[in-house]
Amino acid sequence: MSETESTTTPQDGEVVNTFRTLKDLINFASSKNILKGMAEMGESGIAEALPFPFLALVGQNEMKLALMLGLVNPNVGGVLLVGPRGTGKTTAVRSLLELLPNVERSTCYYGCTPEDVESGGIDAICPECAQKYAEGKSLTAPDRVRLVELPLNSRLEDVVGGIDDRAAIHERMRVRRGILAQADRNLLYIDEINLLSDEVMDAILDAAAQGTYTVRRGPVSATYRARFVLIGSMNPEEGKLRPQILDRFGLRLIVRGLEDAAERLEAYRRVQAYLTNPRAMIANYTEESGQAAAEIQEARKRLRSVGIPDKLATKAIHLIQNMGIDSLRAEITWFEAARAYTAADGRTQVSPTDLNAVAPMCLRLRRSSFMTEYFKDQAGEEEEMQGLLKKLQ
Repeated sequence: MSETESTTTPQDGEVVNTFRTLKDLINFASSKNILKGMAEMGESGIAEALPFPFLALVGQNEMKLALMLGLVNPNVGGVLLVGPRGTGKTTAVRSLLELLPNVERSTCYYGCTPEDVESGGIDAICPECAQKYAEGKSLTAPDRVRLVELPLNSRLEDVVGGIDDRAAIHERMRVRRGILAQADRNLLYIDEINLLSDEVMDAILDAAAQGTYTVRRGPVSATYRARFVLIGSMNPEEGKLRPQILDRFGLRLIVRGLEDAAERLEAYRRVQAYLTNPRAMIANYTEESGQAAAEIQEARKRLRSVGIPDKLATKAIHLIQNMGIDSLRAEITWFEAARAYTAADGRTQVSPTDLNAVAPMCLRLRRSSFMTEYFKDQAGEEEEMQGLLKKLQ
């Protein structure tokens, strides 16, 4: 959050709400009295597909904080939500859209952008866009960040792209953009990620790591940008996640059901209010949602100047080593999440408190009992080999 407190204009004795951290805003919104706000709005009688307000989710503060950190700093490496059914995982992800700013998006069917011209020349874009570019017309327009959901039955061609049928009709060979290209500068959400086929998951991970991917279909090839925030959710009852996939997710959240009876009752009331009148429910959180969106945008700008002292980073790495974690992604995620947390708090230097606040979501589920046993078994062989080499000398 910024150093200046967020305020509302007092009217007729209205209470002024102030928030000094993103965490405070989440806690305040989670504890709002939903019945009071809804009573004044009545019913609209209109059924619309509107997302449940993100800040209206009861409890689950660690999950909400992790998702916000992923929006502030995509370099945390994505978010994985692990938990049983009915704990709000998918609802939380779908409700993120209200917190995101606009981005410049291509207006072309083929996704042509000025960046394509800069990297590959005028031949890298379609003829229509080439004419627009020559005339000085914009190839992009402001658009809302979208949530792209990947169906479980997606084929590899659906994900990466294939031959465009529209172009083939006109005897032209062009590769059609896949889901990964459509997810560029968006959120890519995979529900039940542990049930996704291996070849599709491998393609997604490679694109997420590189930020681009290339599709080749015979003599035709195309390279697309795939800069997205990857979010996955899974129920462990339905199967495990491959270690390779698990390692690619930066933040790991264990999402459990609400344990407090009062919180469960409040969750029911909010769901009932949302089903009765979604617009009124969303309006009840408009102020807090607007503040959160503004703070996320400011934190994104501030992130560039946030650093972590070498002494503190070294101590943190020693902690990771003492935990027996081998993957270098552990400290990358930890430090990037701490930078995002610091930026959201309006500061430019990471402190031990910042590292502590995000450590659980960065370090859990990273130790491998299999690798520990494997290296232990190899220790005897290494010792024997070193002994024989000494005799050779």
